[in-house]
This record gives sequence, structure tokens and C-alpha cells, in this order.
Amino acid sequence: MEIKQCRFVTSVANSKNIADYGMPEIAIAGKSNVGKSSFINFIVNNKSIAKTSSTPGKTRLLNYFEINKGQFMFVDLPGYGYAKVSGEVKDSWDDMIGGYLLGSKRLVNVFLLVDVRHEPTALDKQMVAYMHHYQIPFTVIATKCDKLSRQACMKQRGIIASALCLGDENIMFVSSHAKTGKEDVLSRIENILNIYA
Repeated sequence: MEIKQCRFVTSVANSKNIADYGMPEIAIAGKSNVGKSSFINFIVNNKSIAKTSSTPGKTRLLNYFEINKGQFMFVDLPGYGYAKVSGEVKDSWDDMIGGYLLGSKRLVNVFLLVDVRHEPTALDKQMVAYMHHYQIPFTVIATKCDKLSRQACMKQRGIIASALCLGDENIMFVSSHAKTGKEDVLSRIENILNIYA
């Protein structure tokens, strides 16, 4: 699988306005500052297609990116769990994430990004429980793997898997900074699309 083209399509500010472009959608979820925008830019070979920011909570919309002229869509969800936003904003993000996950007719998988350096948060665990409950297929991807040694990453894989009640083999490693893990992600995308072809 190769990504040759990516274009930003639209931003949606309300889950009631979820778009349906008639192609499979892979959502990118995770807490604020986990590196969702950097992950998208890395996977699609475009340094600036998804806006990155050092300020957590930057993504407040559902952002749609068309891949390979209609092969599938990445949908970047708002980051959750950022403490410095108002309760009202948090509620609107939660409504948007839940509204999208249950409302999209094209969602085929959720890529849940977690920071390899930290144990998953209560909100990460809640997200996994939510997806289990509604039988939404998902993939856990540990980001920022360049920040730890290989040995430390392996140790963290066990901690993350245990916290999310998954097997170690279900945790993928990626570093957009060190440019590692892309082939595994592309292979995973190919498998997902083949299931729904």
C-alpha cells in the first residue's frame, strides 16, 4: 500500500453535519497533544497537510482528508482530555467525537493514538471501552517512540496493553520524528480496506 495523494476536504464543526463521501473512513483519535496531526502528515508524506501545534487542543473540528483520490478518508477527531479548556468546550468535543463514531456510515476503523512514554489515561481507557461497547473496530498506535530506547518501548508496550486490556501484539509503534513505523501502518490500512472492499 502506498499513499500517493492526500487532500484536505473539509472541516465539520458539528457532528450533525457529518459528511458522507462514499468512501471508507479511518478516524484518528487520541488525547490532546498525542501527535495526531504529526501522525497524519507522516503517513501521507506531507509535512503540513494537517496543522500541528505545540498548544494542545488545537483540533476542535472533524477534519476530513481524502487519500489516493477516493480510496479512503482519514478523519481527524478533536483531541480529548485537555485541562485548560472550559467544560462547555469539552462537552462539545465529546459530543462531536461520540456523534461521529456512532453517526458515520463509512467508519471502518479508529486509530487510537497513545503516547508511548505514558500509561494510558482514564480517558484512553474510556475510549477503548466505548469502542468495545459499540463494536467499533480500532487499532492502538503508540506515538513518539523516538523518545525512548527500543528496550523501554518494549516495556511500555506491555504497560499500555495491560492498561487497555489488549495483547502486546495489538500495539503498533510509530515515530513521525524518526520516520519509523510507517510500513506497519500502511500494511494495517491495506488489511482494513481489504476487509471492507
